[in-house]
Amino acid sequence: MADHTPTTHSTETVTSPLAPSDADEAVMTIWEHLEELRARLLRAVIAVLVAFVVMLFFTSDIIEYLSDPYTDITGRPLQQLEPTGNIVIYFRVALLGAGIVVIPYITYQLFMFVSPGLTRRERRWILSALPFTTGFFLLGVAFSWFIMIPAAFEFLIGFQNDVLANEWTAQRYFAFLTSIIFWVGVSFEMPVVLYVLARMGLVGRQALINNWRFAVVAMSVVAALVTPTVDPFNMLLVMAPLLILYMISIVLVGIAENRLRRALDSQDT
Repeated sequence: MADHTPTTHSTETVTSPLAPSDADEAVMTIWEHLEELRARLLRAVIAVLVAFVVMLFFTSDIIEYLSDPYTDITGRPLQQLEPTGNIVIYFRVALLGAGIVVIPYITYQLFMFVSPGLTRRERRWILSALPFTTGFFLLGVAFSWFIMIPAAFEFLIGFQNDVLANEWTAQRYFAFLTSIIFWVGVSFEMPVVLYVLARMGLVGRQALINNWRFAVVAMSVVAALVTPTVDPFNMLLVMAPLLILYMISIVLVGIAENRLRRALDSQDT
């Protein structure tokens, strides 16, 4: 009689060495995020380069216009003491113009990069705030050009003018000018950024009020970094609008908190 010995089948699961693990999937996800970031940055750089090339055709007129605050006060043209100074100024001004033009597109690319991690409501809030971000940036540019720069130049050119002749070089002048215009424009976006963060529940009105001393210190540091000079006059010119913007931000954050509270209450009911 044949011996029918029952065959024992192993219930152990054999894991293929080629099967992806959770760690591999996490690494792939990280690489996908990095690839997305690379693509967004590449688009932003291409946009800046295209705008830069276009601005090159208008840079001479822009340089002449930007020289007016100095020439109107002194009645003299700016001096150029370096062999390549004119080229540096030409490209610096063209790059500033390109940056101002493409700010809306760069902001949109930043939004598209972070949007997958946001809820639908948060995406709607940020998307609706993008035009205001551009508007406040341009408001800061206008403030720096029409108010801050004329007042600063009147003070700097007239200070000790009877003892020391103020003869500014063109390269230092445009470095000073472009730095103030750009960074003051960026700092004017503070109310919009805080409003969006408040709509997301990340910032509260009471927290801004309680921490106003730290905010003043932070704004002092920003003003010192924005103004290339070390005199207190120009620092105060930058700090004054920042303080006003901070107070406006407190009001806007309070409005955002009320809207967020009503939205959450409507969901509960």
